[in-house]
Amino acid sequence: MSVDVPKVPVPEVLDASRMVASRRGVEGRVPLASLTRLRDSLVDTEGEVVYSLDFGTDELKVPFVELRVDASLPLLCQRSLERFEFPVAIEQRLGLIRDEADEAALPEGYEALLMPEDGMLKPIELVEDELILALPVIPVKPGTEAMERDWPAEEAEVARVNPFAALSALKNTPDGSK
Repeated sequence: MSVDVPKVPVPEVLDASRMVASRRGVEGRVPLASLTRLRDSLVDTEGEVVYSLDFGTDELKVPFVELRVDASLPLLCQRSLERFEFPVAIEQRLGLIRDEADEAALPEGYEALLMPEDGMLKPIELVEDELILALPVIPVKPGTEAMERDWPAEEAEVARVNPFAALSALKNTPDGSK
């Protein structure tokens, strides 16, 4: 038997340093329609994104946020021109850095997240950034085959392409003249 835990809305802005210090996390849902930068890449905005952010420090005292995002993005297949759902499941550990030079010191497996000077993090923007990065350059519906074939040219088309074909026909006239 599952117990429904009341969902507390995720604040629009989080104080990352406080979240790291208290080792807290948040989880939420956001409709695709509210992700304004992502919307233009989608066929429609039906659906929602489920996400969670867990803050902490590792054994090297590196502050991080563990990001999990699950969504099905409605895209247009560039082969079949059909709508299809592109599944996205992201698990990413982001090292919270204050200066770009700190990126080199991050442990292996971390992606850098440059924090604003005020230390405030916008969870929805972070989720939207990761979804934009997950979009394929050319969306292709799984199971569609590439349209690669040899299309032989018809004889009339080949003759039309050769500008000397007419001269060749004149050269072999029935009276034998050249």
